[in-house]
Amino acid sequence: MLEKPMLAEVLVPFVRDFAGGGEGTVETLAGDASTRRYHRVRVTGGSPSSVVVMELPDEPLKSDEATSPGMGPPELPFLDVQRYLAQSGYPVPRVFRYDAQRGLVGLEDLGDRTFEAAVKGAPDSERARFYRAAIDQIVSLQALGDARPDPGCVAFSRRFDETLLRWELAHFKEWYLEAERGVHLGGAEAAVLDAAFDWIARQLAAAPTTLVHRDFQSRNLMVVGDGSAPDLKVIDFQDALLGPRAYDLVALLRDSYVVLAPAEVDVLVEHFIARAAVQDPAGFRRLFVLQTLQRKLKDAGRFVFIDRVRKNPSFLRWIPASIGYVREALAKAPDELGALRDLLGRRVPDLAS
Repeated sequence: MLEKPMLAEVLVPFVRDFAGGGEGTVETLAGDASTRRYHRVRVTGGSPSSVVVMELPDEPLKSDEATSPGMGPPELPFLDVQRYLAQSGYPVPRVFRYDAQRGLVGLEDLGDRTFEAAVKGAPDSERARFYRAAIDQIVSLQALGDARPDPGCVAFSRRFDETLLRWELAHFKEWYLEAERGVHLGGAEAAVLDAAFDWIARQLAAAPTTLVHRDFQSRNLMVVGDGSAPDLKVIDFQDALLGPRAYDLVALLRDSYVVLAPAEVDVLVEHFIARAAVQDPAGFRRLFVLQTLQRKLKDAGRFVFIDRVRKNPSFLRWIPASIGYVREALAKAPDELGALRDLLGRRVPDLAS
């Protein structure tokens, strides 16, 4: 990573190489849980005059930032997936330049207005309009992946299989139950938890798959234009893969950062069912509940992991929302998860229905 005094010295010339212009300024943007950093670079007289530069971690091609599709050389999943989506007309930011040696990617500047900012405090009708637009983007992504699968794109070479789903669920036990709450299960209780998590992973892995963004939530959707209409562009898509059809809908409607009323969620799930022409609505609603359990249990553990391992405590405040979603999903869960419901309600009071 670049030292602060070197930012302008390196980033302004990088942007001028493709945008032209003269004097430039650099503004480092607020970070998240990623190992990447983002900077807004403005160049007087440049075209474009403002660019977002993604700064990759040191040696990204030797980390989980890289993949090697087919027999070709390693490539950044971000660039690989962006190329597939952009060529298909899906609304993602334009890539202007990639400097592999310095680990810099010049991106279209989409502004600062996230979906989260647009819907928080918005009137009910306006919020519903934005959510319907976002759901339509999920439907479009799934339709694209179904109609134009690309074996050369890394997203189509990986999937949410039982192993990955189960590994994510293990985050809840290791980091939330044990590290955060001090709850250590043994004997029969550990067997109940493991059996339930195995069952959830099997059910989700057996569901039909489609192209999944993997983190389709309110901070990864940018509102562009004048903001009067829900014109959305999608970011942070480098982890795209094949997964259950409910996955991105759960990420959006069970978002840690924007909590919707259960009645709103029900209406929006029905909107997805209609727009996606789901053939088995009851089966999809069941899948939505199971996917909610899997993702939000994982999130609760992941937020603790980010605090303890990456030394970033900013996500801890979103744990209550995740736990609330788990509690609601457990109340609607199939009978096969009755023992899990009883166990978690007994050992974690916040999960008692």
